[in-house]
Amino acid sequence: MTKAGAPSEILGGIAGDLSTDIERPEVALAIAAHPDDIEFGCGATLAKWASAGTRIVHVICTDGAKGTWDPDADLTALVTRRQAEQRAASVALGGTGMVAFLSRVDGELSSDIATRGEVAEIIRRHRPEVVLGHDPWKRYRLHPDHRHAGWLCVDGVVAARDPHFFPEQGLAPHRPTAMLLFEADQVNHVEVIDEDALERRCDALVAHRSQWETTHLLRAEQSGEPMGSKEEGIDGFRRRERRLLSAMGSLVGAPLGEAFRLMDDL
Repeated sequence: MTKAGAPSEILGGIAGDLSTDIERPEVALAIAAHPDDIEFGCGATLAKWASAGTRIVHVICTDGAKGTWDPDADLTALVTRRQAEQRAASVALGGTGMVAFLSRVDGELSSDIATRGEVAEIIRRHRPEVVLGHDPWKRYRLHPDHRHAGWLCVDGVVAARDPHFFPEQGLAPHRPTAMLLFEADQVNHVEVIDEDALERRCDALVAHRSQWETTHLLRAEQSGEPMGSKEEGIDGFRRRERRLLSAMGSLVGAPLGEAFRLMDDL
C-alpha cells in the first residue's frame, strides 16, 4: 500500500455503480500483513462499527521485524514493540486489543496451506459476519507480504466455510456474509465515515510510533516530539489522512469514506 501517496495511487479503478454501508456486523475480523496495515486499510470503518457495538478482531500475519531503516536495530525488541503498538491501535479504534499474531517472518510471508489453516481456524473461532483484508488481485502491487496476506484472507474464508477443509480443527464451519478488500484494484463499495471515525483512525495510526519515520513520513527529534516533516508532523499527517478519506468519500458524494471491493456472494 502506498501509504503516503496521492489518492489516485490508492483508490484504484472504479467498477460501475458503487454501493455504500453494508449492515453493521456483530463481529468483524481484519487480516493484514503487518502491524498498521489494518489501520491504513480499514481503520475508520472498524472504528465506525466498534462505536456501534461491533467486536473487532485483528489478525497480523508477519512479525513486522523489517519495519525500520536502522541497520543496527534490535529486531527482537522491534517485534515486541510493534505487537504492543498494534494492541494499542486496536483499542484506539474501539476494540479490546484482541489481536492474533501469526508471527511469520516479515518479508517472507507465504500463502501456504498451513498458514491458510491458521486463518481458517481463527475465522471459525470468532465467526465474523464480515472479513476485511488486502485485495490480492491488485495489479502492480510491490510488497509480496500484501499479496500473500490477501490470498490468505480470501482462501481462509473459503476454507473456513467448507466442512472438509481442516476437519482436524474440530470446529464448526463458518461462512461470513461479506468480504471487504482494501487497496482494491476495482472499487465497488464505500463505507461512509464520520469525523469521529476519522479521528480514531488517525489515533490508531499514530499509536504505531515505531513507524512514524518509515511509513508515516514523520520525523521524531531526540526529545520524542514530532518535528518538521514533509507534512509538518502529526497535524500534517492527519491532514493527509483527511484528504485521502475525502477523496474516497467523494466517490459516493460523501464528505469522508473508505473504499473497498465488496464480495458478498461467499
